[in-house]
Amino acid sequence: MSDIRRIALTAGEPAGIGPDLCIQLAQTAQQSEIVVIADPVVLQQRADTLGLPIKLIEFDASQTPEAGIAGNIVYLPCEVTGKVVAGELNTANAVYVVKSLQIALDGCLDNTFDAVVTAPVHKGVINDAHIPFSGHTEFFADGAGVNKVVMMLATPELRVALATTHLPLREVSDAITQESLQQIMHILVDSLQHSFGLKRPRIAVCGLNPHAGEGGHLGTEEQTVIEPAINYMQAKGYDITGPWPADTIFVKSRLADYDAVLAMYHDQGLPVLKHQGFGDAVNITLGLPFIRTSVDHGTALDLAGTGKASATSLQAAIYMAETMSQNKNIP
Repeated sequence: MSDIRRIALTAGEPAGIGPDLCIQLAQTAQQSEIVVIADPVVLQQRADTLGLPIKLIEFDASQTPEAGIAGNIVYLPCEVTGKVVAGELNTANAVYVVKSLQIALDGCLDNTFDAVVTAPVHKGVINDAHIPFSGHTEFFADGAGVNKVVMMLATPELRVALATTHLPLREVSDAITQESLQQIMHILVDSLQHSFGLKRPRIAVCGLNPHAGEGGHLGTEEQTVIEPAINYMQAKGYDITGPWPADTIFVKSRLADYDAVLAMYHDQGLPVLKHQGFGDAVNITLGLPFIRTSVDHGTALDLAGTGKASATSLQAAIYMAETMSQNKNIP
C-alpha cells in the first residue's frame, strides 16, 4: 500500500474562484495525489485566463497514487451542464456542481480516495435551480447515511465546533436538545482523539444566552439543556466543562486550557475564529465515515478569473486532510 494519500478535490461553483484555486494549487508540488473533480475544459480556459501553465492528466484509479508534480492537474472528468463565465452564476450548472460532489462522495465510500477537500459552492444558485441543498456538510451526511455530523472550523491555534449550523437564529434554541448535545460531544471527542491524536481532549462548551444565562435571568437553556448534557459527559469521564459565557471563553488566556470550543450557533463561534485566522482556517466535517475538509470562504465571484484569489485556505485544507488521514492510521 502506498504511503501517498489520494485526495479528491471538488472544484466547486465554476463561475467562482474554485477553478482558480485548483489551478493555483497545482503550481506547487504536493505531498499527496490531488484528483480534481471538474470539467477539464473549464480548468484549461480558466488557466488561460489566469496566464498559468497547467498540464491536464486524466485520473486512472488503477495506478498507484503519486505525489503531485508542480504544473500538473490530475482530473476526474465531470462535464458542466451550462455556459461558464467567470463571475456570472448560471443555474444550468447546478446539476454539474452536485454531480461533482456525488462523484467525490462515491469515491470516498468505496475507498478510491483517502479524503475529500471541497472548494466553495454557491448554495443560492443550486436552490434557484430547484435542487434542495443546504450545504456540503448536510450533503455528505445524507449521502453517507449518517444521522449526525458536526461542523468544526480550525486554525493552527483554535478549533471551534458548532452545535447548530445553517439555521435562522430564531430556530436555534429549539434545535438544541440534551440528546443532540451529547451526540455532538461524543463525535467531537472521538474525532479529536482519532483524527487529531489527542488522547484526552479538553473541551469548553459555550452557553446559548448572554452571560451563559446569568443564573436563569437571561434564559434557561443553560440550566435545562446544556448543563445536564455536560454533566452526563463528565460522568462518563470526559474532560468537558461549561457552559461558559461566549464573550469570555474566547479570551486568549482561557483558550490555552482547551483543545476545542463547542459554540451553540454559527455566528457565536465563527466570527471569533475567522477574525483570528481567516485564510488559514479549515472547515471540517466530523462524524462522517471519511475525511472531509474545506476552505473557510465563499465563491468570491468578483475575484474569479482575476488572479487575485488566494489559495492559502485550500492548501491548509489539503494539509489538514493529510494530517487527519495520517492520524487515522495510528493505533
